[in-house]
Amino acid sequence: MNGERPRRSAPRAWSRPLLTALDRLEHWPGPDRPASAVRRAVRAVPLGPARDVLHGLPLGHPLHPLLVQVPVGAWLSAAVLDCLPGRGREQQVLIGVGLVSAAPAAVAGWADWAELPPEQARVGLVHAAANLTAVSLYAASLTARLRGRSASGKLLAAAGLAAVGAGGALGGHLSYRQAAGVNHAEAVPRIAPEDWTRLGAVEDFPVGRAVRAELPGVDVLVVRQPGGSVHALAGRCSHMAGPLFDGEIADGCVRCPWHGSLFRLSDGWNLSGPATAPQPVFECRTVAGHVEARPLRPPADG
Repeated sequence: MNGERPRRSAPRAWSRPLLTALDRLEHWPGPDRPASAVRRAVRAVPLGPARDVLHGLPLGHPLHPLLVQVPVGAWLSAAVLDCLPGRGREQQVLIGVGLVSAAPAAVAGWADWAELPPEQARVGLVHAAANLTAVSLYAASLTARLRGRSASGKLLAAAGLAAVGAGGALGGHLSYRQAAGVNHAEAVPRIAPEDWTRLGAVEDFPVGRAVRAELPGVDVLVVRQPGGSVHALAGRCSHMAGPLFDGEIADGCVRCPWHGSLFRLSDGWNLSGPATAPQPVFECRTVAGHVEARPLRPPADG
C-alpha cells in the first residue's frame, strides 16, 4: 500500500436521492406547527408513572423498538403464508395479532416522540404516518379476507408490508443517524481522563448550586454539599445531551432543564424519564484547596 490510506468509496448513486430527501425532511419546518400541537396533547395525557414505563425506564432503553417486533413479526409471517397454497385462517389470525399489538407500540412511540427536538420530530411524524398507513391497509386486508375476497386481502397486505418497511427505514434513520433514544453519555467514561484531574478551586463551587466544570473532552456537573462532600456527574443528559449544569438541584437530585429527566447526584441513577440510562459518575476529592475528579471505577472482583 506504500503507506497510503485507502480511499473511501463515494456514496452509491442510488443512495443519494434518499439521503438528500431525508436531509430536506429534517430541515423542513412545515410540520412544526401541527407537531407542536400534537406534542402538547401527548404531554397532557395524565399517564403518571406509566409514562416512564412507556419510555422504557425499567428496561434501561426505549420500549418502543421492543414492542414493534410483535406487529412486524406477525405481518411478515402472514406474508410468508400468503405465498403458500391452501392457507387462509392463519393469515387472518396473524394480521389481527399485528393490529392489536400495534396499539401499545404506537403509544410508546408517541411518548418518546413528544420529547424529540424539531429535526427528529419531523422525521418521526412521517414515520408515524407510514405506520398508520400500514395499520389502515392491514385492517382493510383483514376485512376483505373475512368477506371472502382473498386476492384483494393479499394485495392490501402486500401494500401494508411495504408501508411497514418504509416506516421501519425511517425509524432506523431516527435511531442510528439522528441518535433518537440512544444514550448520549455512553462515551464519557472512555474519553474522560482516567487519572485524578483538577476541576477547580473549592470556592469555585458554591454549596448547593449546579456548576459547570470541564475535564478534557467532557462537560461535568459539580455540586458541593453542605458537609463539604462534592458530587460530579457527566454534564450532558444521557437522553438528548441537555445541559444538566443548568438544571434544578433539589433533594439530592438534578433535573434536566430540557425534558425533565431526574438524576440522583450520589450515583447518577435516573429516577424518572424520559432518560432511560443513568449519568456517568465521577469520584471527587479535595487536594490543597482544589477539587479533583476521575471516572468512577467499578469495584474490583473478590
